[in-house]
Amino acid sequence: MKRPAAVRVAKRRGKITRRQTLTAAGAAAALVVAPGCQRPTGGRSTASPTHGPVADAVLDLVALGDRWPTLDPFLFCVHHDDAYPAGNERMGPASSLQGRNLGQDFAGMDGWRMYHGENVPGFPQHPHRGFETVTVTRRGFIDHSDSLGATARYGGGDVQWLTAGAGIVHAEMFPLIDRTRPNPVELFQIWLNLPSADKFAPPHFSMFWRNDIRSHITRDPGGRRATVTVIAGQLADAKAPPPPPRSWASRRDSQVAIWTIAFEPGARFTLPAAAPDLNRALYFFKGSGLRAGSHVVPPRTRAVVRSDAAIDLTCGPDAGELLVLQGRAIGEPVVQHGPFVMNTRAEIETAFADYRRTGFGGWPWPSSDPVHLRTEGRFAVHADGRKEQAG
Repeated sequence: MKRPAAVRVAKRRGKITRRQTLTAAGAAAALVVAPGCQRPTGGRSTASPTHGPVADAVLDLVALGDRWPTLDPFLFCVHHDDAYPAGNERMGPASSLQGRNLGQDFAGMDGWRMYHGENVPGFPQHPHRGFETVTVTRRGFIDHSDSLGATARYGGGDVQWLTAGAGIVHAEMFPLIDRTRPNPVELFQIWLNLPSADKFAPPHFSMFWRNDIRSHITRDPGGRRATVTVIAGQLADAKAPPPPPRSWASRRDSQVAIWTIAFEPGARFTLPAAAPDLNRALYFFKGSGLRAGSHVVPPRTRAVVRSDAAIDLTCGPDAGELLVLQGRAIGEPVVQHGPFVMNTRAEIETAFADYRRTGFGGWPWPSSDPVHLRTEGRFAVHADGRKEQAG
């Protein structure tokens, strides 16, 4: 996840940074993606064209790098998986930081990264406008703080859904709470675009606590289990918590789905058909083997599949997991520069000017990388003062 050059071509649209130095000169360059439904491009493709049968529902297979290629309405997806050591008195790594490029540490030395953090790993304050971040935690903790005054600690299955809309500044730090044992941190961060009508929506901060997130469990004829965790959308009896009110996912016809599917070794699961003309991608990120219809999906591969055809998924000899991202394309021009995603170059320039002028509400916290007390549990305080305690 190196800081990208200012201009990216459309076929590399998924490779964008989450924190970028904001200067007046930086506003001059932007990424332009043509409007309309994006089709799979680039990478390693082994699938043949689809002509009806369930077995041929796979359209494209592409190997995954550090950042995963996405299709409209999604902009970005990254899987952070860091084997952090025990924490020190500041909740940073109780390990030498010598040899790391602090402030820009993405190399993965010793199996973990400081990212933009210099004491605690993570992402100190940085702005966003024009889209949403969906942060799906699997292990470890995230300490959130933002320019509206909201703050939280969440992790271990919790999800934060943040509509940046007109503009927000937030920090996402990974406190290493345990001082005697390792502190693994694993999460997905997904960027979901907003249509032009909602790019200036008021920022909205939502927490989906793990106890409120439903799963759908199936067993194949051999009794082997597949568990689908529904973060957005619905599958059978499992319905996700409501997304933020101005999210593309809040529109019924958008058919946005964010699911993870965990397979027991050898388990078989049929991914049901959805509406036609949706973008549907399966990210096989854990496991040694997967078959999708008649196609073998190698480890760490994205499979783009037809949305209107059911597809049989069969896990290999080890446990496996998929991330599913599905949705109807927004189909509008995408102009992106670092933390801002708009429809025109002029709107990008305005975003930089607005951020320099207003700070999107300013920064009410004593440091750019705030963390909570080591003894604090999972909680959220919203901008209006409303408090939530995780169950």
